[in-house]
Amino acid sequence: MANITVPGGLTRYRELGLWRAVAWARQFPLLPIGLLLVVLVIPAIFANQVAPHHPLKGSLSNRLIPPVWVGPTLENGVEVKEGGSWNHILGTDKQGRDMLSRIIYGARVSLTVSLIAIFIAGTIGTSLGLMAGYFGGKLDHLIMRVVDIALSIPAILLALVLVAAIGASFTTVIVVVTSIFWSRYARMVRGDTLGIKGQDFIARARVAGASNFRIIFRHVLPNVFNTVIVLATLEIGQVILLEATLSFLGAGIPKPTPAWGLMVADGRELIVNAWWVSFFPGVAILLTVMSLNLFGDWLRDRLDPKLRNV
Repeated sequence: MANITVPGGLTRYRELGLWRAVAWARQFPLLPIGLLLVVLVIPAIFANQVAPHHPLKGSLSNRLIPPVWVGPTLENGVEVKEGGSWNHILGTDKQGRDMLSRIIYGARVSLTVSLIAIFIAGTIGTSLGLMAGYFGGKLDHLIMRVVDIALSIPAILLALVLVAAIGASFTTVIVVVTSIFWSRYARMVRGDTLGIKGQDFIARARVAGASNFRIIFRHVLPNVFNTVIVLATLEIGQVILLEATLSFLGAGIPKPTPAWGLMVADGRELIVNAWWVSFFPGVAILLTVMSLNLFGDWLRDRLDPKLRNV
């Protein structure tokens, strides 16, 4: 085994075992999967069991308690502000509600919105993309123009219009996310369908007398399904970020539901004296979106035949 010299005077890099560790980590992303399970999936599923307090109940006597590791504030040897408590590990908000419990229940809200919106958007976009790519002609032109219009509409503006019309609600967020994300599936699936429908096995299916419906759902759809799965994985993080943004602006999940975006908005005026009210929900959003993006990149490399052996 040849020696490898790197900056800093380190030699025999391969013999340190780092090479194998890096290669193994790239093949199986334990870190993003672990973060997803810890931050999003497990809290969302078992929120009732793991949350130490009710997310909507608080007491003004427990208002703005700092995290457990923050000690009391002293002035001239006199305690003017109490320190953290193990009863509220991540502190409390301005209404005395437990931050950890609200973050745990907020994971359930984010995961529910993501899964419902991605399923609806993926179903609509995939169906239209298959029809546009397979049949072509005027139908393809019409669907793609609608896709262009959908991609040009700002998500925030659409959300504000819907909130003014029907009010902020869980349904409003689902409608906004679906209206924005279906077009991405349609465009991606259409491109893959255009490449698949000209292949020999599609021609043989036509010669054998298979209907267009059977060809699309028996032969074309399985070949674009990997693309749909990878796109859905990558967009779950974007949906969570969009939902948090809408909730932060008051155009998403209404109060007092424990949504991460709402929690960040509640603490923006307290960022100096009670930084934990906005900080911990923001960290939850950061870790979740980052983990989903890393997992989506790994999944794309595993499912894409062009990248599988790179």
